[in-house]
Amino acid sequence: MAKKTMVSYLAEELESQLADYEVGLAWDRKNHSVEIIFRLFAENPAKLQLDDADGVTSEEEVIEFEDGILLVDPKKSKYDPKDYLAVYPYEGKKGLRQGELDALVSYLQEVLDEGMSDLLDFLNSPDEGDEIFELKWDREVFRELVTAKIKKAQDYLPYPSY
Repeated sequence: MAKKTMVSYLAEELESQLADYEVGLAWDRKNHSVEIIFRLFAENPAKLQLDDADGVTSEEEVIEFEDGILLVDPKKSKYDPKDYLAVYPYEGKKGLRQGELDALVSYLQEVLDEGMSDLLDFLNSPDEGDEIFELKWDREVFRELVTAKIKKAQDYLPYPSY
């Protein structure tokens, strides 16, 4: 049986814990990074004219919102943090502690649940004043969750070799 890595463990946890959402992993071996990509879908009943991050206007009946979290090796990965909801470092070949990955999946569930609710409110109450929809990642809340989860799962899951 193959040894669990941070990528294989994360893939299993995302599939089991976030089954209600479209979530995927993209492992970029050359950049030493792992992107967690997630999408929210919601009906646009008022057919609001919406602009995406690239300035493309749409009046689609179903809105697709995509964002991501990037796991990086601070010494090797190249990225623009503005392109992601969050960027979280791992420790080179050592990887991440299981508790960190558990916290990541758990908090992502909260963020997506809250984000789905906010997206529906945004689309169904256009007069409420919100001009921009975005997911909210609170670093401090996440840090506290990591601290709590690490106490229960301190073992490192290595970055995969290829």
